[in-house]
Amino acid sequence: MPSPVATQQIAPDSDAKAHRWPPIIWAALIGTFTIRAFGFAYPFLPYHANDLGFSAHMTGWIVASFGAGWLVGQVGCGWLSDRFGPRATLGYAMGAATVALPVLAEVRSPVTLLVSTFLTGVVYDAARPVITALIDDTFPTKAQQILVNGWRHFCVNIGAALTGSLGGYLAATAGLPTLFWINACACALFGFAAVFLLPPRRTGQGTDRSRPSYSQALRDSRLWLLSLASLCALTCAGSVFTALPMLMSSDGLDATAYGWTQVANAAAVLLLSPFLTPWLSGRAAQGGPMTGLLAASSLLLGIGMGLAGLADSTYGYCLAAAAAVPGEIILFIAAGDLVSRLAPPGAHGRYAGLWGSNLALAVIAAPLLAAWSLSHGGGITATWVICGTGALGAVLCWPLHSSLRTPNAPTPRESSRTASTAS
Repeated sequence: MPSPVATQQIAPDSDAKAHRWPPIIWAALIGTFTIRAFGFAYPFLPYHANDLGFSAHMTGWIVASFGAGWLVGQVGCGWLSDRFGPRATLGYAMGAATVALPVLAEVRSPVTLLVSTFLTGVVYDAARPVITALIDDTFPTKAQQILVNGWRHFCVNIGAALTGSLGGYLAATAGLPTLFWINACACALFGFAAVFLLPPRRTGQGTDRSRPSYSQALRDSRLWLLSLASLCALTCAGSVFTALPMLMSSDGLDATAYGWTQVANAAAVLLLSPFLTPWLSGRAAQGGPMTGLLAASSLLLGIGMGLAGLADSTYGYCLAAAAAVPGEIILFIAAGDLVSRLAPPGAHGRYAGLWGSNLALAVIAAPLLAAWSLSHGGGITATWVICGTGALGAVLCWPLHSSLRTPNAPTPRESSRTASTAS
């Protein structure tokens, strides 16, 4: 069936230069940067719970409920994007965030805080699978998709760096609840932009019956291999925001020192993205699956963040945060390429949502592994654990690559095309 954004699809011979991108793509990139730059809910949630007087144990449950909501949101919004289109999904998700975030800022009881935290987690990263599907539907060639996804990842990283620095200043001057209200306003702006700029899904444009279901996706062994390999790499990548503060605290370094690591991480993104993104786009244009690059990204992330276990100064931790950036850039672009290859027509949102759920699992796994490492040997153990996790992700790319290269074993996308032709 035609895409809901088919009317704005770029011609196959387009070179995907920025000035030829349609307005919906510019809106998606600007919106991605906005909601990430003002996405204060997750990084400042533990501080908010602490200010309310909750114990460390209760704070852990609050953060875990956010992670559970994040996982549900990725899967749910992926399905909604395929079923109702990007415009409706983003509009409703951002509208829900506009309500949930102020509630999170004002509630005080444990039960209401847990519920509001879960609901906020559901919509916090709702745009990720929706925009992934939107890019895949708008650009017909792999090189174009890779290029746009690379710049989207650039927006995410720069926005995340701004979140820490700006949020710290606003928290000190205006208070933590204000951060959640600002986050809500950013989501409202993005929701309005989505409603006004994205085309509506046309009536009769296809039914959910004609689309691959989640049960079919969960039976796709290639998607499982990709998810497991990505989870290992994402756990290493997530250590920049979750395990790194724990390791630095164990060395007596304060939040200011951690802020410098985020500056180093953002500087590396600014320096490397203009070179890596076009190169990766060219590799995608060659047509082969990027499993080798996914394996390389997992190794780079494992080694880069493994350096954090050996560090004992702000400079050392900044070096580790910067060293992880090449692997992080390659990871998101290579994984996005593989998700797009595996997803049958009409199921880009579902596949992107299932893959995105690994992000939620990674931000839960990374601090747990760091806590275990610190209590079983300290920084040296953390180095071995992080490097081992990255190596495991690289090893899992081997059977994934073999499955993609198996003769006479079509991917779900090819199978769907064959079925459509037969009908």
